[in-house]
Amino acid sequence: MSIFVDESTRVAVQGLTGSQGRFHGLRNRAYGTKIVAGVTPGKGGTDVEGVPVYDSVAEAIEAHGVDATFVAVPPRAAPDAILQAAEAGVPFIVCITEHIPAKDEAYVSARLRRDFPNTRLLGPNCPGIISPGKCNIGITSGDIALPGGPVGIVSRSGTLTYQALHELSQQGVGQTTCVGIGGDPVPGLTFVDVLEAFEADPETRAVMMIGEIGGEAEEMAAEYIKTKMTKPVVAYIAGQTAPPGRKMGHAGAIVSGSKGTAQAKMEALASAGVTVAKNPTEAGELMVEVVRSLG
Repeated sequence: MSIFVDESTRVAVQGLTGSQGRFHGLRNRAYGTKIVAGVTPGKGGTDVEGVPVYDSVAEAIEAHGVDATFVAVPPRAAPDAILQAAEAGVPFIVCITEHIPAKDEAYVSARLRRDFPNTRLLGPNCPGIISPGKCNIGITSGDIALPGGPVGIVSRSGTLTYQALHELSQQGVGQTTCVGIGGDPVPGLTFVDVLEAFEADPETRAVMMIGEIGGEAEEMAAEYIKTKMTKPVVAYIAGQTAPPGRKMGHAGAIVSGSKGTAQAKMEALASAGVTVAKNPTEAGELMVEVVRSLG
């Protein structure tokens, strides 16, 4: 199985008529994803290479029974696009847009929690999600993913998401689903949300988790793994050589005092029984060893 999306997921691309939405939306369609509609206010009645475009998500849902949307619009338009999809009843929203102001992300997050608790938001500022051979929503290359499981991947880092997929695929180890949650200060889906889904998925037998410095998401994940998770987890924390007091990479990768350091996260995960790697390549090698030990 896969988590969140599969071969039956029907996707509308919000911003399909823009350059990024068109490029990635059509690329997802070429992978096999069911891209059934585009949404751009004022462009309803047109199409993009045969994909009909609507003025609103509600119209796209009425015409095509949309299960998920792919938000590929500029930062100023993204909060409204996310909320429009939620208000229309879309259960899964993927937003790749970066540079959304933190206050806007906080507002969207609060609205979703309060008014749309059944809507899941992946992102913003993330590579998206791919269930190899079934569905790809976002900017991840399908060429580096291998269908057939048994590993689930969840990552804060976009680039390291791709490396994790590549490392495993090169060793013939397939993936059930790879979820890039993004590294902004106010994300939608968290490590714990994704770990819960992998724990419930019978075909996911092991999980690779990639974190980074800043925040407490990895420590929260460690507590979940320690108390609730039965499947083996291999983790890598990026930023182990970051200079003290320096902001690195994502807006969420801010270390405050002793909190959010790579060392603290690695210790928390190790104490939860997670196998912690020193670098991304070692993480892949350790994951392969775990899979082989499962038989």
